[in-house]
Amino acid sequence: MRAVILAAGRGMRLRRGDADRFPKCLLAFDGMTLLERHLRMLDAAGIDEVVLALGWEPAQVEAELTRLGRSVEVVLNPGYELGSVLTVHTVADVLTRGGDVLLMDADVLYDRRMIDALVAGDPADRLLLDRGFEPGDEPVKICVKDGVVVEFRKQVAPGVDYDTIGESVGFFRFREATARRFAQIVAAYVDGGRADQPHEEAIRDLLLEGCHPFDIADVTGTPWIEIDFPADIVRAGDHILPHLTRLAEATP
Repeated sequence: MRAVILAAGRGMRLRRGDADRFPKCLLAFDGMTLLERHLRMLDAAGIDEVVLALGWEPAQVEAELTRLGRSVEVVLNPGYELGSVLTVHTVADVLTRGGDVLLMDADVLYDRRMIDALVAGDPADRLLLDRGFEPGDEPVKICVKDGVVVEFRKQVAPGVDYDTIGESVGFFRFREATARRFAQIVAAYVDGGRADQPHEEAIRDLLLEGCHPFDIADVTGTPWIEIDFPADIVRAGDHILPHLTRLAEATP
């Protein structure tokens, strides 16, 4: 099993000054960057192959890897400003190497139990759902009917019939065949002039095809936050960090 961490964007919505601009995966909480947390938790889960998809300021991320003494495969997307579909397309060969693949957003502060839920058991297609989300236009919503995903978007169209709704954490597990199909869908976006789309749209297409049934791991109540806005940094430090499982105490 390998993990692909998407860390190519500029994080413009954080509205930081020029003097402190750096990729969001380098945001630090309690002296540890998000990137270091990712790597340490993946290590503990037995994931020893990690690929970083970078775009903006890759040298800063590579400097952090050097500081950590980590040798991690890096794939660059020079067109990172266009859209995250293009970033996923740059790691297509990684998706199709065989075996299960984890696809993860880099800008998330989360508890180790998220990884446990993602990697547990035999090969599987799996996503994480949090029913305790705050309504609004920002969360990517997962709508489920009788255990099947029927919608996956920020804006849920009227008339969608579902019995459960929650927020996507932004972490996915794909079996080998599913990862190959996902890479094909992403390639069709790029070839069709839709490289400016968020990669969640390609995931939506994959989910709604219905050819690869997904396990839905309910992680409601597990502390986590995606960091997009300045207020998210404050909330992460004040309300999420104190409730995270200490990495040294996490069981492998």
